[in-house]
Amino acid sequence: MTCILGLTGSIGMGKTTTAQFFRALDVPVFDADAAVHDLYKNEAVDLIEKAFPGTKTDHGIDRQKLGAVVIGQAEALKKLEALIHPLVQKKRQDFIKIHQQKKTPVIVLDIPLLFETKADHLCDCVVVVTASAELQKKRVMERGTMTQDQFEAILKKQMPDAEKRARANYVIETDYGLDHARQQVEDIVRHCQAKARNS
Repeated sequence: MTCILGLTGSIGMGKTTTAQFFRALDVPVFDADAAVHDLYKNEAVDLIEKAFPGTKTDHGIDRQKLGAVVIGQAEALKKLEALIHPLVQKKRQDFIKIHQQKKTPVIVLDIPLLFETKADHLCDCVVVVTASAELQKKRVMERGTMTQDQFEAILKKQMPDAEKRARANYVIETDYGLDHARQQVEDIVRHCQAKARNS
């Protein structure tokens, strides 16, 4: 059996780094954000340009132009998600199928809006990456890629961290440094490999 782990966590919690720890242990990771980036360069380009004229460039969709149109605009965002979500779901299903056929013991679905899109129903276990609210805000603001208002708009769209933690099978705390987080990932992988072997 393939054990499917759902990996999620709000912006700035350290989810991307945590996903790298899984990869370092040879656990295949489906990265929903990377799938969206890929769609913005390939099959979704014309669909998005039709819905949001002026967002297409020679290299695909200009994410900044698209962001300017949809961030903070509920209707526009809904329209974009209706275009993108089915395409991402198809990529995700293909990923799961390939690894189930290969009998890969553990795979990870890295999905920022795992609970919000109900993708947790696809998973055997859910891992939530967390950190203190102060550290989260500090990390996001230090990136210098968004304003305070944009950060708050994203938080509003995401399920509160406390609720995510309450629904998780495993919680990875990233406040205590990389080694601490890496150790937690190793424990989870060991546990899931054993579960996959015994099922």
